[in-house]
Parts: sequence; C-alpha cells; structure tokens
Amino acid sequence: MAIKQLRVTFASQMQPGQEAQVRPGKPLSEPGGDYEGLHKQLKRLFNARPGKKYGRFTDDIGTSPASAWLRDYIEGKLGFESLTDKLFGQWQELLTSSQEEYYGHLMLVHEALADGEVLYLFALESDSALRLDHEQALDATDVLSTSRLNLALRLEVEDWLGDHPSENFLTLVHARGTGEPGELFIRLCGFTNQVDVEKETLTFLNAVEAFAAQTEEPEKAGQVRSKAYEFCKEQHALGEPVAIEALSGYLDEDQPERFQTFASESQDIPADAVLHPDHRKVKKLVRISGSGGGMSVSFSSDLVNQAVYYDRENDALTITKLPKALREQLQRYLEARQEGGEQ
Repeated sequence: MAIKQLRVTFASQMQPGQEAQVRPGKPLSEPGGDYEGLHKQLKRLFNARPGKKYGRFTDDIGTSPASAWLRDYIEGKLGFESLTDKLFGQWQELLTSSQEEYYGHLMLVHEALADGEVLYLFALESDSALRLDHEQALDATDVLSTSRLNLALRLEVEDWLGDHPSENFLTLVHARGTGEPGELFIRLCGFTNQVDVEKETLTFLNAVEAFAAQTEEPEKAGQVRSKAYEFCKEQHALGEPVAIEALSGYLDEDQPERFQTFASESQDIPADAVLHPDHRKVKKLVRISGSGGGMSVSFSSDLVNQAVYYDRENDALTITKLPKALREQLQRYLEARQEGGEQ
C-alpha cells in the first residue's frame, strides 16, 4: 500500500473575529481503497495543474513552524498524530485571524513510493449536490470534488533531507481566486518561492531552438523541437521538472550527451541543471499561432517554408495545401456571396 499515513480535518471560520473551529478525524495508517482512489485522483489533478510554483521552506520558523514539525516527524521524533495535531492547530490559528469566511477540509497524506517518500497537503474542494432524504424530499448536500484542486503542497522528502538535497523540494498549487485563505495556506506550509518559471521557460525554449538550428535539414530540426516538447509534456504529466541530462538522452539516444554539452557550452546551462518550464508555453516549439483583428491562425511549425510561407518585406503569409474542411468552407462562402450578388 502506497499510503503510510493519512488524516483529514474540517475547519470553518464563518464569523470573522471569532475563533475558527476544527474537527480532525482519526489518523489512518491503513486507509483502504476509497482513500487510495481519492488520493490517486488528487495527484492527477495536482500534476495536471498549470502554473505550479517551486521552492523550499522559509527560514522564518517562528512564523511558519511546519518545517520543524515535519523534520521531527521524518526523523521519528514526532508521531503522525502529534504532527497533524500541531499542523491543524496552526491552521485554526491562521483562520481565526482571517477576515474572510471559510469552510473546508485539509488532508495530509504520507506516501511511500519506490523512488522515495512524499507528503501531500490538500485543501479539498466540495460541490453542492441534491439527494432524496428518507421522506423522498429533495435535500442539498456537499460532496467532495474530484475535478478541482486550487490549493495543495507536495514535499519530496529525499530532495529535502537526502544525501543530495535540492534547492526546490516543494511544489505548490496556488490558484487565483483563493483570496486570503490561499495566502494563509502558504503561511501554514512555510513555502517560499525559489523558481522563476517564466525565466526557466525562456531558457528552455532558447536552448532547444538553438540546438535545432544547428542542422540545415528542416525535418531533423522539427524532430528535435517535437521530441523536446514531448519530453516536457510527459514530465508535466508526471508532475516532474525537466532535467537537462535526461532531456539530452531523450533527444539523441546515440549521442546522449550532445544536447547537454551544447547547452552547457553555448547557453551557459549547467550540465546538471533542472528546469521548470511552463508546458503551455513550450508548445511554441511545435505550434505557431496568433490572433487579432478578426483573425486567428495556428499551424505546426514544421509547415514553415513547406506549406506556409512568410514574406517579411510585405508582412504577408501565404498558405498552400489548405485543409479540406477550410477549403470547403471558403468555397461555400464564396458561392453564397456570388449567388447573393446575382439576385
């Protein structure tokens, strides 16, 4: 069983200025299939969530003591029940200071995997649903959402306390619109941001484009871009960053160090670098798109100078080999215009 420990608490703050209420459940060391299924789905949502942030624990333990409690727990100095009592108690204090109403569940999960141990803290979402009560009358009730996740944290234990610690062992989901409770969740976790995702995305794109440009064969350059995008997309689905060494081996199995060496020598990217590119923006490697002035255009980058030609001097785009559906739409439109003109 992957889950070693799990515990849920309900917290509410319905009257700002008064003490928030928490109702923790029992710690579960063998939570069973339903909890395993819920955790698996929440991990899917976590991995698929765009715009995640990467960082570490703040050094201000006085304000955010979670890191000290978690370290004691991992080192066996604190039991799971005591850990969650402290963590949920801190959440109660933070919500008491909030000026916004809040109610919802927190779930802490300690998971053991083949490649290391991971802790997740989820702020569970709920949806309203209708049911029939025992008198067959409609009644509204809240059910857990398995399609939304706006606040969550993942801690990679090995990256934090292992023999080769990383600077970025925390991954945070912090969606827009979570308001003050979202900021309090970050304080509870003690998260501090260490990664500029936009900068790392640009670094990734520039390195791949420069590497692809080395070849004079458009088809091979396109293959480099496509494979780099595929690798980035796969890592995103797994919730993992992009290691330059692993990417290099994926791009060229025969010469697995070729891209790694190129990135180090010409792009000043360390050979052991790990990047966190935004997979949505990395799509620029394989798609060229733009919209404005009533026009929207999108096509594969492989089609440049093959079916799509750009005239820089006249700022004109010529498209050949039109898709069948587009060609038929244009023909119908022109025929209708012509018939309308004849009338």
